[in-house]
Amino acid sequence: MMMKRMMMLTRTVVNRSTTVHSHSLRCHSQSGRQMSMGSESLVSRLKSCGLFQTKGLIGGKWVDAYDGRTIEVHNPANGQVIASVACMGDKEAKDAISAAYDAFAPWSKLTAADRSNRLRNWYNLLIQHKEELGQLITLEQGKPIKEAIGEVGYGASFIEFFAEEAKRVYGDIIPATLSDRRLFVLKQPVGVVGVVTPWNFPLAMITRKVGPALACGCTVVIKPSEFTPLTALAAAELALQSGIPPGVLNVVMGDAPKIGNSLLESPQVRKITFTGSTAVGKKLMAGAAETVKKVSLELGGNAPCIVFDDADLEVALKGSLATKFRNSGQTCVCANRILVQEGIYEKFTNAFSNAVQDLKVGNGFSEGVVQGPLINEAAVQKVDSFVQDAISKV
Repeated sequence: MMMKRMMMLTRTVVNRSTTVHSHSLRCHSQSGRQMSMGSESLVSRLKSCGLFQTKGLIGGKWVDAYDGRTIEVHNPANGQVIASVACMGDKEAKDAISAAYDAFAPWSKLTAADRSNRLRNWYNLLIQHKEELGQLITLEQGKPIKEAIGEVGYGASFIEFFAEEAKRVYGDIIPATLSDRRLFVLKQPVGVVGVVTPWNFPLAMITRKVGPALACGCTVVIKPSEFTPLTALAAAELALQSGIPPGVLNVVMGDAPKIGNSLLESPQVRKITFTGSTAVGKKLMAGAAETVKKVSLELGGNAPCIVFDDADLEVALKGSLATKFRNSGQTCVCANRILVQEGIYEKFTNAFSNAVQDLKVGNGFSEGVVQGPLINEAAVQKVDSFVQDAISKV
């Protein structure tokens, strides 16, 4: 159906962003606002089961930043400091790369079945600690607890899937053009992989990258977002418990530009995988070219949601709400704008407005909340600028 006229309804979005080349990071040694009693109780429980880590993981050992610097992790629901974690830089990153490089040969020589079993153990531990990991995600990222626990199941599924795929890395026999030749394809792990992940899915964005890397015999250095490092560290602790050898999985967080540059410049790192903004993705791609690394980039989108006159109003409303407000609008596939055809415009906008007003916003731990806080004050200001821009054009 041809549209007579398309109307813009809204364009409020906060894209996922990973600050590999951001210079806004502040590393320090003194903490700010203190935790509430509720947060302290939760942190205490997480510590009791060994899942609350604040140090980086290099070569199977938990280590502080070499210069003692730390970075605060805040609860986006109230701005309170959850923890101060090690603020690492190029020296720690280089040591993590060396540890991963040394671990590569023995790990890649294990049988596929052995690697599969260890990944399966990791999956089992993630599911076993689903509640604790979900609470940790809500604490540092803000999404509602039900959604956070859902992410744990989603993230763990990648480890489960690639635990099975580890045993199915097949080669190929190719018909030769000459009778005395035999052609075949042998698939081998590339080596050390630099894994750079965003804050909007602090567990799932790690497992979907690390799962296939470990399954085929690669080792990894993970650089999680400085906004949500605690989930990454908890997942790494469970990886150690599952039998994944020291050095196979390393985590460094803190000074993003220095860590990112170390990953790009090292000839021992053979692949970079990144989820985040297009601008940072371009920089990573350019930097990886210097040492001819392989790259896998999942970059931010600019997605419209289009509603035509003949749309089922209930289906369109449900789909638009899901694509607009998932994770409080903080995913790369969230709709940046909603375009509605003239014939259904009034009905849709009225129904959409009413539905949005019914969404309960608040602390992710509160009963009935379906919209948690935005990740930080900068995100709030960004959304507010969109709202003010829209108002000015009415």
